[in-house]
Amino acid sequence: MAPPRTLLIVNPRSQNGSLGTRWPSLSQLVRRHLGSFEEAFTTGPMDATRITREAIRDGVDVVVAIGGDGTINEVANGFFENGEAIRPEAAMGILPFGTGGDFRKTIAIPKDIEKAAQILARFQTKRIDLGRLDYTSREGGSEHRIFINIASFGMSGEIDEEVNSSSKRLGGRLTFMLATAKVGMRYKGKRVRVVFDGNEDTCLETNISTIAIANGQYFGGGMRVAPNASIDDGSFSVVAIGEMGPLESMWKGRHLYSGSHLNLENVSERRAKAVYAESVDGQDVVLDIDGEVPGVLPATFTIMPGALSLVVP
Repeated sequence: MAPPRTLLIVNPRSQNGSLGTRWPSLSQLVRRHLGSFEEAFTTGPMDATRITREAIRDGVDVVVAIGGDGTINEVANGFFENGEAIRPEAAMGILPFGTGGDFRKTIAIPKDIEKAAQILARFQTKRIDLGRLDYTSREGGSEHRIFINIASFGMSGEIDEEVNSSSKRLGGRLTFMLATAKVGMRYKGKRVRVVFDGNEDTCLETNISTIAIANGQYFGGGMRVAPNASIDDGSFSVVAIGEMGPLESMWKGRHLYSGSHLNLENVSERRAKAVYAESVDGQDVVLDIDGEVPGVLPATFTIMPGALSLVVP
């Protein structure tokens, strides 16, 4: 049986450009385990999505994202066009390298490139769920994106804006911790209305710090915001964190890294296949999707069961 035709999509700007610098040596290491593969470099936003779509149409069997959570998100989006899979049998792989490394934790892919390459070489796949986000752009138009890990809104969106405007030289966890502290000092809770699975009788209207609609478990540089989330159970774990003052936010925020925050007052979790959210008071409520900031509420989050074949350990 011939080996799968494999394309590696490299984000040379990952970790402030260190991936581009190190790629010649890293590619040799990866090749020792994968054998022959094709490669392509991204040059700007959404480039990985375009490259992935073109490759899948051209018959590539496995598209591998090399970079952080943003690159992984863009590659996952490239498997679809107008919400439909281009070739459902095509598979996605991950070689983690970037400031954000949250999704890999849920699927237990090691940070070490060589160990991750060994997992790719074994080519063991499983079908996983994805999320579809239909949202409002900053210009007021309607857009949609697919997410593989977590979409959220509120303080988390503003933290990502802060992170994405920083140098990220301090690494993922410390960069997110500093951004969280900075945003937490100025953030005012936003009042939102949230409807679960179209049931108006159980809708939630409250002031929030963050609400996470989770397929994976981790976001924000290692925060285990949704410890009960599963990538193949056909539903989201929706975690709502109520409004907190700056000092309370910093004190209770440490529980997010262990996942013990679900036991705190003002934090709730529920399951849903579809979530609609809107701002109640007209304020902009910023969205976060796999570490990127695409727009604001109102938005609808919809589960896509078994939508993607992923190479897993």
